Amino acid sequence: MKFSLVCLLLMNLVCYSQLFPAKNYPKGYFSWPVDAKIALAANFGELRPNHYHMGLDCKSDQVENRSVMAAAEGYVAKVKIEPFGFGRCIYINHPNGLTTLYAHLNDFYSSLEQYITNKQFQLKSWDVFLDLPMGMFPVKKGQFIAFSGNTGGSQGPHVHFEIRETKTDKVLNPLLFGFPLEDGIAPDILRVAVYDRTISTYEQSPRFYSVKKINGVLTTSPSILIVNIPKISFAITAYDRYSGSTNKNGIFQAILSENEKPLAGFQMDGITYDETRYLNAHIDYKLHNSGGSYVQHLGYLPGYPNGIYNNQFGNGVVNIEDGLVHPIKISVKDANGNTSVLKLNVKYIGPKQEDKKTLAKSDGQKNEFRPGFMNVFENAQVRFYLPENALYDSIRFTFKEIIPTQGNPIYQLHNGDIPVHSMFAINIKNPAATYPNKMVMHRFWRNKNDYSKAEHGKTGYEKDWYRASFRAFGNYQLIEDTIPPSITAVGFKEGMNISKQNRLAFVIKDDTEELKNFTALLDGKWIRFSNDKGAVFIYRLDEHCPPGPHELKISVADCVGNKSERTYHFTR
Repeated sequence: MKFSLVCLLLMNLVCYSQLFPAKNYPKGYFSWPVDAKIALAANFGELRPNHYHMGLDCKSDQVENRSVMAAAEGYVAKVKIEPFGFGRCIYINHPNGLTTLYAHLNDFYSSLEQYITNKQFQLKSWDVFLDLPMGMFPVKKGQFIAFSGNTGGSQGPHVHFEIRETKTDKVLNPLLFGFPLEDGIAPDILRVAVYDRTISTYEQSPRFYSVKKINGVLTTSPSILIVNIPKISFAITAYDRYSGSTNKNGIFQAILSENEKPLAGFQMDGITYDETRYLNAHIDYKLHNSGGSYVQHLGYLPGYPNGIYNNQFGNGVVNIEDGLVHPIKISVKDANGNTSVLKLNVKYIGPKQEDKKTLAKSDGQKNEFRPGFMNVFENAQVRFYLPENALYDSIRFTFKEIIPTQGNPIYQLHNGDIPVHSMFAINIKNPAATYPNKMVMHRFWRNKNDYSKAEHGKTGYEKDWYRASFRAFGNYQLIEDTIPPSITAVGFKEGMNISKQNRLAFVIKDDTEELKNFTALLDGKWIRFSNDKGAVFIYRLDEHCPPGPHELKISVADCVGNKSERTYHFTR
């Protein structure tokens, strides 16, 4: 008997340790990439709208133009320049099969900057994503590669830094590579949420319990949770900090155990950009989208294919129907191994499953949409289908037609607080369109607006139907867009002498916010305008604008082809 008990304990310890095996990443191979105080604005796996934060946001002393250095020997493999996202970005491949990425940069080092500039002129595009020949731009560890900046989706000066597997493009957690970032602070667990797992997580509001420390031990208030639900799951609100910082960063790992046996858990490491949108299944999306805080599920939803979770011992749903007290432990760890442990007890008080006459569940309900199935909706005005991987949990789909005081009908497809993972085509019928080729589909919910050109079906079954693709529920309306974009010069006017200026800037606005192209010709030749963050199109005066008189012609088109052109004359 004693031997059996020892064996059981050992098995539990082995199981626990194998839930997330230790990483064996090279320590000291990479150096810190920014010439500034070693500090983080954000870590890997932090929760962001529709995605995980996929790297480290390295502080740059709150200023731009700090030196950014290659973290290890290798060669520049790719360069990306885009108005949002990474902004100006460098990828470096290394001999050990890993790639480092540096984003939100200002100018690159001179030879690389000149090469990229030449490519932009060849392609007649400022927005580029270029593969560079292997070995054309070799770098050594610690070599200057760019100045730090605030370009792209950045909201303040810093450098976004990633480490990826070169072959798979899977992003790894850089904090597991031994950077000298002091961290002796365990994560904070603020509260626990309990979900009824006999029904969809979208058909309920969770029960929240605060967390307190008693005699140095974290527990809930009350310490025994009495519930009338036979199957439950848990979620937490938690964050991490590192020494000397007040930033609330993301947690690295959380494991749910019952009677010291692990049931489920997640770990923030090894995420691809194809998987990052599954954050919407990891959090209570409905709660957050309606103004609540982030809550992270400790067990995964039916439509989440594992991802950051380990399903070796289950999906994190706890059956407590026996009415006994179930000891629960939630362990939360940061990448440096600092751990906080929350202990609580849960007890079910209610009828047994077989005695309940009507146990709420989603199977077979009217208009039920389920994950893992193709879900179809169709009536005389609207039709669409969701592919199998579109939903994370079941919903009872609702539809509503709204007749506005002006314009076409508005169709409410369920509600925008329920996430959709994949793109799906929406078809709306409108036989009365005056300009069939100028139709735009407008999707809106709360303060979020999306627009897309609606393709017109002209014959047969598709006649008078308009089709566009989105990946969100909400309100949909067809609008006729016949208004071209506007072009407004900033600090510049016709016939001006610009000898004292170093740039020309223009604001482009359109009703649908969707521009198809922007072209600027100086004396008949393409010139490079940037539009970082999509706000203002800027031409920084260069050798392509020598002293003397010039003609600048700007043309821009929206998504349905409405076009505006403006011609300016000036002297430099």
